[in-house]
Formats: sequence, C-alpha cells, structure tokens
Amino acid sequence: MSASLLQLNIRFSVSAADYEGAVAPLADQFATVPGLRWKIWIINEGEGEAGGIYLFDDEESLNALLNSPLAAQVTGHPALSDFSVKQFDVMEGVTATTRGPV
Repeated sequence: MSASLLQLNIRFSVSAADYEGAVAPLADQFATVPGLRWKIWIINEGEGEAGGIYLFDDEESLNALLNSPLAAQVTGHPALSDFSVKQFDVMEGVTATTRGPV
C-alpha cells in the first residue's frame, strides 16, 4: 500500500489570530487520528485562506478521517467555507529522491 496525501483548503472569515485560536485546540485531536503520519497547517492571511497538507499511511485512514466527527466539526464551523478537498497517492520513489518525509 502506498501513502495517501490529503490537501485541504478553506476560506476563513475571521482574523488570522482568531482562526489560529479556533483551530489550535484541534491540533491535539488531529495528533491522535489513526493512520495520520503528520499534518502541516497552512495559512494565507491576505487571501483569507488556510488549510492543511496531511500524510496518511493509506487511503482507508484518509477516508476514515473524512467521515469522522472531527471532520464534521471542522466543516460545520460557521467561520469556514469553500472547502476544497483533494486526495492523492504519494509517488514514494521520486519523493524519497527529493527528501520528502515519507
């Protein structure tokens, strides 16, 4: 099985500081997601866009997160909108050549 990557982009309608304050408590919850190797939190304050890049052990783990109460909590937040969810398989051979953390 190859690793699976999730790219999630969202729009936020609060200040960047308020956004970070709202999502910071979720970090501990994401840290315990089965099959999640790591998550990188991303933000573009000027565009009001944020999100994350997630690396999972496999597609099943990724799909389990997408169907979880944690995902429902995030997608149901009133300050967040325009969710873009993209799934990818990792090309592990060439990624290792370029020192990707897989």
